[in-house]
Amino acid sequence: MHLRNVALFCEVVTRSSFSKAAEAHRVSQSAASQAVQTLEDRVGTVLIDRSQRPLSLTPAGQIYYDGCRRMLEAFRQVEERVFEISDRVIGRLRVAAIYSVGLLEMTDSIARFGEAFPDVSLTVDYVHPDEVYRSVQDGEADLGIVSFPRAGEFQVVPWKEQPMTIVVPPQHRFASQSILPLDDLNGETFVGFCRDLKVRRQIDKWLKAAGVSVDVVHEFDNCEHIKRAVEAGSGIAILPVPTLRRELSQASLVAVDPDGVDWQRPLGFIHRRNLQPTVAALRFIEMLEVTTNV
Repeated sequence: MHLRNVALFCEVVTRSSFSKAAEAHRVSQSAASQAVQTLEDRVGTVLIDRSQRPLSLTPAGQIYYDGCRRMLEAFRQVEERVFEISDRVIGRLRVAAIYSVGLLEMTDSIARFGEAFPDVSLTVDYVHPDEVYRSVQDGEADLGIVSFPRAGEFQVVPWKEQPMTIVVPPQHRFASQSILPLDDLNGETFVGFCRDLKVRRQIDKWLKAAGVSVDVVHEFDNCEHIKRAVEAGSGIAILPVPTLRRELSQASLVAVDPDGVDWQRPLGFIHRRNLQPTVAALRFIEMLEVTTNV
């Protein structure tokens, strides 16, 4: 049994797609399909129900998948120990990151990482925060990047803190002010993050601590949509300063510092607590720490 076939099978299951699994492994879709068929021929039963959309595992397939995942993880750990002895950085690194981590910063860091470690196959997916945690927990991602990282079943590696500021459209009456007393926010129309996000809960705590009540009229799960709504005049918002670089340079938005407070959004890396990060993951963390600014 070839490990490549096992890896492709697990990828098909986690992505619920032959085409996406093939793309991730840089093979044709027919090659991915053949790999799964080879395993099914070996065990004499169907592992994946192809009549379902999305694809689903058969009972036998679930047992096989659980065992294959453990086997691949054990093999990865053995390889890591050998690579450490020879000081090699090689293999595959899958990263799941929140949308607002900073595409410009990440693009530069990814390019630098590829130049420094050409033997590492790096993929970065930008997803909802809940999806970052799920991907890491389920083994679909080796490393996650989130804001306000939570521990529990995850090991957290702090990265950096980003200042948060009040954001208004240029025509707003606050736009002419460099510093804004928090009391002035009372009753303001706000565009906020969705209530289930940690960043939204933290912003609510900040406002409550200041005795401020706002009228949230729109909620989004990412900074980009919030910025577009503020530009359209739907309200004002509180956002991380680094996510505003383009809009501030183009004067489509104005940042106003809150008076007397220091609002910060912590960013951090997460990985499964019971799993030692790979050398590639550690080097990626080091690369981001060196090449990105607050």
